[in-house]
Amino acid sequence: MEIYLLKSTASLIVLLGIYHLFLEKEKMHTFNRFYLLFSLLLSFTIPFITIEVAVESLPKPLLLSQSAPNQVLTQTQNQTIAVDVAQVLESETNYIPIILWSLYVMATLFLVIRFGKNIYSLILKAKKSRKVAFNCSTLVLSKEEQLPHTFLQYIFINEDDFNSQNIQQELYTHELTHVRQKHTYDVLFIEILKTLFWFNPILVFYKKAIQLNHEFLADENVVESHKNVSFYQNLLVEKASWNSNFYLASNLNFSVTKKRLIMMTKTTSKSRAFLKKIALVPVLAGLVFASCIEKTAAKDKEPEVWINGERVKESEMNQPISNWKKEQPNENNQTNEAAYFAGVRFIIYKTGTWTKDRVQGKDIILDKTYEELTAEEKDRFKPYLRIPKGHVKKSPTAAELEDYKDSKKYAIWIDDVNVKNTELNNYSPSDIAYVLGSSVMKNARTQKHPQPFQFHFYTHNYFDKKQMGKAPEKYPLDKVEIFDKIIKN
Repeated sequence: MEIYLLKSTASLIVLLGIYHLFLEKEKMHTFNRFYLLFSLLLSFTIPFITIEVAVESLPKPLLLSQSAPNQVLTQTQNQTIAVDVAQVLESETNYIPIILWSLYVMATLFLVIRFGKNIYSLILKAKKSRKVAFNCSTLVLSKEEQLPHTFLQYIFINEDDFNSQNIQQELYTHELTHVRQKHTYDVLFIEILKTLFWFNPILVFYKKAIQLNHEFLADENVVESHKNVSFYQNLLVEKASWNSNFYLASNLNFSVTKKRLIMMTKTTSKSRAFLKKIALVPVLAGLVFASCIEKTAAKDKEPEVWINGERVKESEMNQPISNWKKEQPNENNQTNEAAYFAGVRFIIYKTGTWTKDRVQGKDIILDKTYEELTAEEKDRFKPYLRIPKGHVKKSPTAAELEDYKDSKKYAIWIDDVNVKNTELNNYSPSDIAYVLGSSVMKNARTQKHPQPFQFHFYTHNYFDKKQMGKAPEKYPLDKVEIFDKIIKN
């Protein structure tokens, strides 16, 4: 909500500023009328407009574990750290938004009632008074001492002045212009906005600008119809002391200032008006772009990847490489959990502080070997009690091996030695016992290895020597650490 109000208010201010600086003084009142109305509509809809611009995004440093959503895994140079992120179980009720919304509702309700009451009073006055059809309008003859003013198709005038023909033709022409051009609807529109957004003072200035523009339009029509500028100017000055209490009606003496008197004698060339209108296009486009721009992560269209005869799905690209392969684990070479973690310490710290290359724990909550853990404690460490499985030999196809030779797509290692892609020319598919690959985030790519994928090829001799088909018998580190809270230095 705050962002919506900030964007809409900023747009209102910018567009109104453009109007006062470049448009108000020009004699192109019809265009200005619709510019002001368009400014209101645009400002209140612009927060809903989104222009997405793809940008390269950085990867998240920590990945949430699906099996334990409150826990996070991260890697250091020499050990695996299990970070247990503390969750907020309770939060105090914040009464400030409730109070503010209650105040808004009460104030808005009061203004809605006042708005409806004023409309009703004008309509009731029209119903109770004597009416006379007059061109495209209806004259409402009232006993009140008042200047002519317009609401919808009704022109309210004093009955005695009408009977004695004490109302100048220029005044009728002025009010008829308000009726024909339906200026009341503009006033009702801005009043509705003021009722809903009563806390936004910029709308008051919009109403003044819109009503003054209405008077420019009516004055222009009077001058063109009666060809007597000086008489009309004197008439306005003479009536300027009259006051009107109908804020929803178009009033003859609204803002009888130097602006209106000067505007009657002013001219604006067609070329000047055209240039001003054209100049608004890039300004409005820039405002929309600046307000609606939203940066989104770019989706790189990476090359197709095949592993051991099967294509990797696009939806699997961001998953661990173990999820890419469709091989079945070597069930005959699985390691027992107790044997794999035998003697490994499981430590929980209250806090952990990031240092240069690792997290330093503080305030130990639990420190036990795997054998000392209770069933409940093992359940807490369950996401980290995974045992790697042995790989099953499977050679790539000839087409896959040919594709891996593309140096723009793949960085290549053979038996854990980085080589040029052309080195694969020395191998046939049957020479390769196993292929292991992964995608590389853009920010992790180097000048030496700019490729989006990196792949390791293992020959039969190397695969057998390293016993890659057998599950490891022992956890490679001496401890697993968990931190309830991580503090950055």
